[in-house]
This record gives sequence, structure tokens and C-alpha cells, in this order.
Amino acid sequence: MELPEEYKRGFKDFLGIKIDLSKRPLIPRPETEHWVKWFIAQNHGKIKCLDLFSGSGCVGVAVLKNIKDSICHFGEIDNSFLEQIKINCNDIDDSRYKIIKTDIFSNINEKYDYILANPPYVAKNRISEVGEDVIEYEPHIALFSGEDGMKAINKFIAEVKNYLNDGGYAIMEFDPQQKGEIKEGEFYKDQFGEYRFVIIRK
Repeated sequence: MELPEEYKRGFKDFLGIKIDLSKRPLIPRPETEHWVKWFIAQNHGKIKCLDLFSGSGCVGVAVLKNIKDSICHFGEIDNSFLEQIKINCNDIDDSRYKIIKTDIFSNINEKYDYILANPPYVAKNRISEVGEDVIEYEPHIALFSGEDGMKAINKFIAEVKNYLNDGGYAIMEFDPQQKGEIKEGEFYKDQFGEYRFVIIRK
């Protein structure tokens, strides 16, 4: 089985930004790119965001590089991915971002206008549907979350409004098959016509 091309090359293009993958975080997906592009188009100026389950930091880095005067904090549990985020923020003014080691909201002590979340959501009982190269090389911590894939999602939804400013919202990516399990929010489709992200407003 061959190492994914993006790891061989050492980076992935995400909204025109070269995202370093030297620490082997989850390879950014086009479905994620789609909703991040949508989010950027809605916003400008002084916004404060949290990129949670950050991995490579691609979501927050895209926000910082595309929305002038934005501030973004990155939340991630894995030490090597915290390093990865730092690498991907190397040409951004360090007054505009903060990198936080956190298990979902465990070390988050502030409120945000927007929370952008790409949690692990692959159900362990659907592992046979995941590509062998993904299982072999990509980080399981960023892929799997309990038998039904809902463990991190449920915890995130239960707590997210505590960390949003009034009038703010969270965007969360999920597996289209989980739509029926998510009881709150407005659902949106990706570029492939699949329900892929939900907006939860405060």
C-alpha cells in the first residue's frame, strides 16, 4: 500500500494555501474546503474564531489569510498536530492567533463569534467503507469517534453555545449519514450534493 501523495509531497493545497503536512495530520478534504470557502465569503473584518479539532490548522489558517483583521484560536489535543499548526502559522502575525491544547472544550476559556469544527466522525462500525490507505496512514484520532461516530459530535453540540458570543454560530462538519442523529441546527450540502455541515446559532 502506497503512502498518500500529499504525505509524499509534504503539503496539500487548501483554498490556494500550501498546508504543510510533515507531522501527518489528517489530509484536508475538498468537502471541508467547500464550507470554509462559504464561511469566508460571509465574513470580513474583525471577527474572532475558534478552529476546533484543528489538525493541520487548514481551516483557521484559511480564515486568517482571507479575512483581514480576523483573529483565530486553534484547539487540538494531539501534541504533534499542535506543532503542525505552528508550522502552518509561521508567516502569520502571532498577535492574530493562539494555539491551545484541549480535549474539545476542556481548556477553552473564552467566547468566540464563530466556532469552526471538523470533529472525528467516522463510525467504527463503518470502517470497512474507509479506504485502506486512509486506515493505514492517516491519524485515527482525527477519523474515528465511537461505534457510531457521534461521540465527539454529541459532546461538541452539548457544550458549544457556552463558548459562542450572542448572535454567533458554530459550523460543524459531519458524515451525511449522521444527519438524522443531529437534532439541532440548519443543514447545508457540500459540492457533491451531500448534507455535510450544520450551523448552530446562539
